[in-house]
Amino acid sequence: MPQSFSKPAPASVAIALNAVLAAVENESPKVLCVKSEDGRLGLPYGPFNPALHRTFEIGLRDWVEQQAHVSLGYIEQLYTFGDKGREAPAAALKGGAADDRVVSVGYLALAPEAARVNAEEAGWRDWYEFFPWEDWRNGPPAILEDEILPALGKWTSARDESARRARVGLAFGLEDAGWEEERALDRYELMYEAGLVVEAARDRGARGSPLTAKTGESMISDHRRILATAIGRLRGKLKYRPIIFELMPPLFTLLALQRTVEAIVGFRLHKQNFRRSVAQSGLVVRTKGSAVQETGGRPAALFRVNREALKDRAAKGLAIPRMKRASDSGGPAAAKQG
Repeated sequence: MPQSFSKPAPASVAIALNAVLAAVENESPKVLCVKSEDGRLGLPYGPFNPALHRTFEIGLRDWVEQQAHVSLGYIEQLYTFGDKGREAPAAALKGGAADDRVVSVGYLALAPEAARVNAEEAGWRDWYEFFPWEDWRNGPPAILEDEILPALGKWTSARDESARRARVGLAFGLEDAGWEEERALDRYELMYEAGLVVEAARDRGARGSPLTAKTGESMISDHRRILATAIGRLRGKLKYRPIIFELMPPLFTLLALQRTVEAIVGFRLHKQNFRRSVAQSGLVVRTKGSAVQETGGRPAALFRVNREALKDRAAKGLAIPRMKRASDSGGPAAAKQG
């Protein structure tokens, strides 16, 4: 007789929709956060309900409006997060079962300003509060060179030294690799694996260390991983699509445009080279007779986006010329920005 096999019980899957809504305010890159019932921070999220939502995007917009009373403008799908165990501790979805496998569909949304949030449980936070090692605008972050890199050095020497060292070197720009701003997710995941962030200790049922208390605010579930993915995506996309103008008001100065790009990528730009790139792109138009007084110097001209140029599917992003620093040629991290 043929051997019979019992069929495994069908897996229960819940689909969650997550939003990374970003804006730049006073040269600070902000992300919209909501608080869970126990007061922990997370991204706006909720379950996809096929009975109510014709598309994932419609469902996401509904959840953000319900949780933060903010309407989304520009939006694009970011990534689908479905790894087993990634939701530990489970991102509880109302109406779902405790053992549901949660698959999250992440979205990146951009706004020209940090809109007023009419909800006590929601608010805007600077994303460098979650990733303090990513902000190089005032030079190499002290926590990176003083604590994170030494801790990663110990981690690489503990086991499988060569493979780990190569991964750390590539992610953190050691030796000749050079710091690449788009690798925000790689850096966070290495720090998680090495136990250097709060979520790593939390998910392993362990207590955090003095270092994990310094490596940024934690988030519920794997929301900090989703945010790191969004930061890396946005930083990379600035170079090949004119997406930066989704973060700008109708009228802006070239200095304001430069400071917005710097806030996103996390380092200073070469002013003249950046302005040359903007002029050559044809993506902005100077407004006649309009100027605004900026700190020091003479009034600065106001510009607006060239909407006709944006309609061109071949329209590219802006060059991002790093400002070279004396420290770029060496240092313990050797994380070159030149």
